[in-house]
Amino acid sequence: MLTSDFDYILPEELIAQEPPKERGISRMLVLHRDTGEIEHKHIADIVDYLTPNDLMVFNDTRVFSARAFGTWEDTPGKVEVLFIEPSVRMPGAWTVMCKSSRPMRPGAVMLLAEGEIKATVQAKYEDGKVDVTVASEGDFFEILDKHGVPPVPPYIHRANGDKRVEMDKERYQTVYAREVGAVAAPTAGLHFSNALLDKLSEKGVAREFVTLHVGPGTFRPVKVANVEEHVMDAERYEVPKSTAKAVAACKARGGRVLAVGSTSVRTLETSASSHNGVVTAEKARSTAFIYPPYEFKAVDIMLTNFHLPCSTLLMMICALAGSDKIFKAYQAAIQEKYRFYSYGDCMLII
Repeated sequence: MLTSDFDYILPEELIAQEPPKERGISRMLVLHRDTGEIEHKHIADIVDYLTPNDLMVFNDTRVFSARAFGTWEDTPGKVEVLFIEPSVRMPGAWTVMCKSSRPMRPGAVMLLAEGEIKATVQAKYEDGKVDVTVASEGDFFEILDKHGVPPVPPYIHRANGDKRVEMDKERYQTVYAREVGAVAAPTAGLHFSNALLDKLSEKGVAREFVTLHVGPGTFRPVKVANVEEHVMDAERYEVPKSTAKAVAACKARGGRVLAVGSTSVRTLETSASSHNGVVTAEKARSTAFIYPPYEFKAVDIMLTNFHLPCSTLLMMICALAGSDKIFKAYQAAIQEKYRFYSYGDCMLII
């Protein structure tokens, strides 16, 4: 299967640069997989498509202000660091990506976040990532939240000193985020206000959570010509016992599991694929790459944003609904001037 099979042309003006004025008002395209019917609704209408038999699964990861700026300790050269995750290769260190005016040499020290974080280079790897040890006088995440910048995607343009950065700290975050560790938001969840969640609860729709700490790989383009040759970055996830039980109960009563966002899909499908089709409580790392053809084992329906051409996220939803129907829906969204990507509108695939 060719990567170019998942290409399409998007007018640049449809790439949302800011979120809607408030949560809970985004437009929602509804795609019926069985008939291909398309409806134009709003996110608040999602209540009408669900029943008390159904289960919604959200990703409760919390984005931290992972992009920090500073200088080298021994020279005035500038450096920019993106903290990714605690290192797998070097326990006690952090894996980062760096932009610097000089090479990353072991032992070199960076002064970040107004000097409140000292990061010492330990190792640089062939994939371009760097492991650093970190010292700070206060809480590491609190310092980053104060001095760091939310790592919004590159298609959301933010110049140095852009006042919208403070807005991003609030809006590039779900209202239910609690487990700190992501460098990208699970963006389908950005549409939900507390009021909308309350309406879903009032209808009796069950709600559970998984955690998948979204890494920078979510923005990494597929550069190979053949889809099958692409390799996904590993991402940390957790399925709580309560969620595993809720999924099993939903299936048993004939309900549908609605995954809110691609990260919830990856988590549930990774777990089910690892345990003979049964979502199981666990902590692990996912390298799942879902593309057509794929038989979904846990997820029945999905809420998602509109995705970049040739992206792994677009391939995932094509696996769920079929490429022809997805691209027909995307053309309808373009014609109706839906807003695309992270801060854009959403799509319910049922």
